[in-house]
Amino acid sequence: MASNKMIVVEVVYALADKQKLLRLSLPYGTTVRQAAEQSGMQAHFPGLDLANIPLGIFGKAVAKPQERVLEDGERVEIYRPLIADPKEVRKQRAAKAAKAKADEEGA
Repeated sequence: MASNKMIVVEVVYALADKQKLLRLSLPYGTTVRQAAEQSGMQAHFPGLDLANIPLGIFGKAVAKPQERVLEDGERVEIYRPLIADPKEVRKQRAAKAAKAKADEEGA
């Protein structure tokens, strides 16, 4: 971060009942992870582990947020850990639908 040029980015995080969007002015060369850590989001969501939580930009996960340098105007998204495996949820939903169809045809 040798340059004194600044960029403006947004950092967002949401729970089912609470959302927060913070607009930050940061030095050019700031990474996705650094922006999340410098956002102050932990003050709004105590216990949020910004050092390890998955991050993304505009809905797309970033594989190496500690290396990806931000550009002016980007939105950093802090992702919540998954409660259930999406594949398993789809399997359960399909099985339930198949059972309901079988019950309907058997009635």
